[in-house]
Amino acid sequence: MNEKTFEVIIIGGGPAGLTAGLYASRAGLKSLLIEKGVFGGQLTNAEHVENFPGFPEGISGIELGDRMREQASKYNLKIEATEAIGIELQGKKNKLVKTLDETCTTGTLILAGGSVRKKLGVPGEDSYTGKGVSYCATCDSAFFIDMPVVVVGGGDAALTEALHLAKHASTVTVIHRRHEPRATKVLQERAFAEPKIKFLWSTIISAIEGNDLVKRVKLANVQTGGASQLETAGVFISVGFEPATGLVKGLVLLDEVGHIITNEKMETAVPGVLAAGDIRHNSGRQAITAAGDGATAAINAQKYLTEG
Repeated sequence: MNEKTFEVIIIGGGPAGLTAGLYASRAGLKSLLIEKGVFGGQLTNAEHVENFPGFPEGISGIELGDRMREQASKYNLKIEATEAIGIELQGKKNKLVKTLDETCTTGTLILAGGSVRKKLGVPGEDSYTGKGVSYCATCDSAFFIDMPVVVVGGGDAALTEALHLAKHASTVTVIHRRHEPRATKVLQERAFAEPKIKFLWSTIISAIEGNDLVKRVKLANVQTGGASQLETAGVFISVGFEPATGLVKGLVLLDEVGHIITNEKMETAVPGVLAAGDIRHNSGRQAITAAGDGATAAINAQKYLTEG
């Protein structure tokens, strides 16, 4: 493998990572950003972002992510679409990052890998993923035109998915284990006003069944224990997220859920290693707060390089 040296390496290309890359490269630091998936992170799953400052009419998540990447690239940020597979701490000012393609060294490391969607963990979920089971309505709704689908979850993400699916599917049934949604009031009002959207409260999916494709879900009422089933062509799972910290377990301090613990400067307990965005403890889980984290991390990475 080739070995390259940087002053800052950022792992993750969502709002936190891209903003960190913008600030670091604009400060004249030799910087590398690594992203294994889609640039923009979870933001790209949002059909319409209404609460990011500077866009009073809103903007699609994909477009906002593209704009962030374009802006970060203006200042010579090196961006690589690959996966970081290993990290070694070799001293106060020397960290080694291995990717699928090369090995790089850096003085500071910013962890901005974000989060991944949780699974239900029920029979049929894995075997029908891509065959009716999905974790992204924006990605897959076009496959379910005039078909019945279900959405599992009751938070903002779940109701946003349901509202998007209602534009394509024949019916959308939201299945939630609680007796009411946890989503913000504005999303609840929109979902309740959409005639295609129905709700099944106090209910969980116990299994996903079908032939080559999903045909039905088995249900259980959490209050009565009663069992039933519902015919559906698609199961869209939106039951929360978990931090993508598998790469750094044992290297930095994590909370009980797995988020990286930082101070207000985004610094971890390891000198020269910072974290930003959804991956860190007590994140606001919003694009704007992730961007703020990324800026803070880059500013303090620069201070570490010059003062640490």
